[in-house]
Order: sequence, then structure tokens, then C-alpha cells
Amino acid sequence: MSIDAALPCMPLSVARLEAMVFRYPVATPVRTSFGVMHDRPAVFVRAEDADGAVGWGEIWCNFPACGAEHRARLLATVMAPLLADRRFDGPQAVFEHLTQTTAVLAIQSGEPGPIAQTIAGIDLALWDLSARRAGQPLWRHLGGAHGRVPVYASGLNPDRPAELALRKREEGYRAFKLKIGFGEARDLANLDALRAALGEAAPLMADANQAWSLPDAQHMAARLAPYRLGWLEEPLRADRPWSEWQALQQGTPIALAGGENLAGDAAFDAALQARVFSVLQPDAAKWGGISGCWPVIRRAQAAGLRYCPHYLGAGIGLLASAHLLAAAGGDGLLEVDANPNPLRSALSPALQRIDEGVAALGDAPGIGIAPDPAQIADAIASAG
Repeated sequence: MSIDAALPCMPLSVARLEAMVFRYPVATPVRTSFGVMHDRPAVFVRAEDADGAVGWGEIWCNFPACGAEHRARLLATVMAPLLADRRFDGPQAVFEHLTQTTAVLAIQSGEPGPIAQTIAGIDLALWDLSARRAGQPLWRHLGGAHGRVPVYASGLNPDRPAELALRKREEGYRAFKLKIGFGEARDLANLDALRAALGEAAPLMADANQAWSLPDAQHMAARLAPYRLGWLEEPLRADRPWSEWQALQQGTPIALAGGENLAGDAAFDAALQARVFSVLQPDAAKWGGISGCWPVIRRAQAAGLRYCPHYLGAGIGLLASAHLLAAAGGDGLLEVDANPNPLRSALSPALQRIDEGVAALGDAPGIGIAPDPAQIADAIASAG
């Protein structure tokens, strides 16, 4: 799709908006440099317009896990009343209205993140609804040329990552990302194991999850260079000065990636102006939805960056991210969590069939699924 293309506009009135919280208790905790996930929460958004059309979205809620219920309450008590008895020109107008109306509240409450995440989930639901009303898959509704997306297996934990990577390769994955930031010896040993298992040519990335100071990142970047990484993700904290990112970038041949912890046009524009990222990774369930992220993606692609959406939640948001990537085009990869989670796998059937590293999203309207809360609960129980 041309980066100059605008999003479609379809007037709507939101008649009903609700959030549903689910949890999957994991057998193997998901580890990052800043914390451990002992269960996988998900907040799904169901939106219904005055004509009875329905759409589904998802609100980011990974850390801390107790935030899932809080975001659901934000939707019910803050966002839904702001949409009652109002007609909008389309999802973008809803996004702008909610963002502007809650701007002071976000400051006063000290919760700009949860508020932005809740708005993002609503936006995803409304774009799904809009595509269903149009009778189109979301990727086509957004102007995409085809519904095929390259994928990579993400979330490879520091405990025996090669075993999981080989299982994902058998499922059709051809690119992989390891979590690092657990100490130099352990990180390098894991990369050695992955290269030995996958071969020297396999696309391999690493995610430090904001683990390092600038000196530590510079040291580790030198140690990581021989592994020919596709990118090094968030080696520094997202709030560190751009001068630190520039110093790191100038001293390493490894492409730097980030963006999942940026929010707002100003923050993304600052990142683009700093010219530190080769790969930009906005998370549409964490900030912006499609309405906010689309202009950012267009500007990033115009600047020559690779758009690879961040995503590590459940299936509804993953599908929305996949359709967004398909519509945006380019050479980006879709992040798919490699760890077991029925809240992801049961709700993203199109992404459970990987052919030589590529998934086909199909032509069903919207994101291609019609979730049933009872079936979701059953999937969790069966997996447990």
C-alpha cells in the first residue's frame, strides 16, 4: 500500500462497549529482564454499533498482570460514557475524541499508560467493526494489496531456548528472537546454542527489554556483533536521552529496534528525528490502535525504516497487528509469541498455519474471527 494512502472513513455510533478479562496460568513462566509472567492475562473489547455490527479489540495488559481488571474498569467507567449518544465520522474520530477528552485525566491520575492502552483496544475493536460492516478483511479495508505476512517466533526464554526454537521451526517458522539481558555469559551461551541449532543463515534477533546502561549496551553490542543479528531490541531504557541511543548506534553494526514503549506522535517523531532505529515497533494495543499508529507507520516507512509491530498478548490483538502489517506492506515481520497460550492460539487460527515463515490471513471480514466468551473459557480450562 502507498504510504500516502488515507484510512477509510465510515460513520458510526457506539451502542455498547464492554471489556472481558481472561487469564491463562502458564506452566513455564515467561521471563524478561524486568520481571516474570506467571499467568497470561488478556482484556478483550467488544464494540457494537447502533446498527448491530460488532467488532473486537484487545487492550495491552502484560505487566503487571493485576492491571487487566483495572483496564477493564477504565473502559466501563471512563471510556464507555464518553461515547454514549454520540455519532462519529469513523474510528479515527473516536480515537481523537477519547484521547483529547481524557488528556487532563491522564495527567491528574498519573495513568497515561493504562488510559492510552484502553483507548487503543477500543480503536482496534472499531476498526474490526468497520471492516465487518464493509464486508472486507481488515487488511483490505485498510488498503492492503494482499493478506500474507512474514512472521517470527518471539519470546524465546533464557532456559533452553534452542529446544523451543526447533519446535517452532518444525511448525514453519524461519526467524526467531531471543530474550537477553540475563548476564553476559548466559546471553552468549544461549546465542551460541541457537546458532548451532538453527544454522548461521537463520534470521535471529535479540531483545534486551531495556536491561542495560549505555556502557553495558556498548560492551554487549560488541560481543553480539559476531552473531549477525537482524536487530537488537531495546538495549537501553526507552526514556534514555536520544544522545545515548545515537552513541550506541554509531558504535555498532547491529540494527537497533524499538518503539513498543513510545506513545504519542511527538515521541515517535522525536525517535525518527534522532535517526537511531532501523526497525520501528509500535504496539497497536499499547498505544494508538490503528488510528494512531497508521500515521506513525507511514512516516517511518517514508524515512526508510522497517515496520515490525511489537506484540506479545492474546489472539485478537495479534490478528489486528497482522492485518495492520499486511496493509502497511514493506518487508516487516510479525511478532508471534512462541510460548504456549490458548488465549493466543485459539483466537488466531490463521496464524497457527505457517508456511515457510509466512501466514495467510484470508478473506473473512474484519480480523477473521467471531470470538465466543464461553468457548474462550473452555479453551483455557482445556489447556490447563
